[in-house]
Amino acid sequence: MTTALITGSTAGIGAAFARRLAAQGHNLVLVARDTKRLGEQATELHDRHGIEAEVLAADLSTEEGIAAVERRLDDRTHPVDLLVNNAGFGNKGRYLEVSMADELTMLKVHIEAVLRLTSAATASMRSRGRGGVINVASVAAFVPRGTYGASKAWVVQFTQGAARDLGGSGVRLMALCPGFVRTEFHERAGMGTDNIPSWMWLDADKLVASALDDLARGKTVSIPDPRYKALMGLVKLTPRGLLGGVSSRTGRKYGPQ
Repeated sequence: MTTALITGSTAGIGAAFARRLAAQGHNLVLVARDTKRLGEQATELHDRHGIEAEVLAADLSTEEGIAAVERRLDDRTHPVDLLVNNAGFGNKGRYLEVSMADELTMLKVHIEAVLRLTSAATASMRSRGRGGVINVASVAAFVPRGTYGASKAWVVQFTQGAARDLGGSGVRLMALCPGFVRTEFHERAGMGTDNIPSWMWLDADKLVASALDDLARGKTVSIPDPRYKALMGLVKLTPRGLLGGVSSRTGRKYGPQ
């Protein structure tokens, strides 16, 4: 039986990955900051699906938290076959309205943690000749959106480059780029959502099912909805200056987790 490690597993897209993978019979390593919620989630998934659900409380904005997950990924006696780097957050406010401390914390979670955990996981996977990594980015990666969009653009570029370098190793890497998903993300960031059209909202469980299908097909970037595929096609044809103006007026409201 294979094992999947999911960061940010207790809510939103992370919880949807946990539900889907448990239903498919995968054992899980659930990673989040809230020990109580992790325990409740592990018990529910074990009781419902009969899988083993290990909990690992870790704050990926800290050195200690990242190192703890690295150690678990380095454990060759209990290998992880699929890593889902989902943990993340948004800051309310435009550039220079957000404190430097909060900006740096975002980079720690969205970039340093993703780099280090992907590296720990793929080193072990390559030695076994199999495995997969899904790095959750955002459609915000494709438009100018300050630190959030820039960090997600890094996730996409890093994942594509790493996938190319590991080609033929048996290890698959994919950047998942959803749009608006009904999760706790916006509420936690204090962001309003009243101005977002209803057609732009995605269902987390359907998104995850599509993402796992894309990984199995060998895609390195997944935009798991026809509406957003079309929208991102238009983005490619739109002048960058115009995109920047639209992006700044809508604020920082893209966020998958």
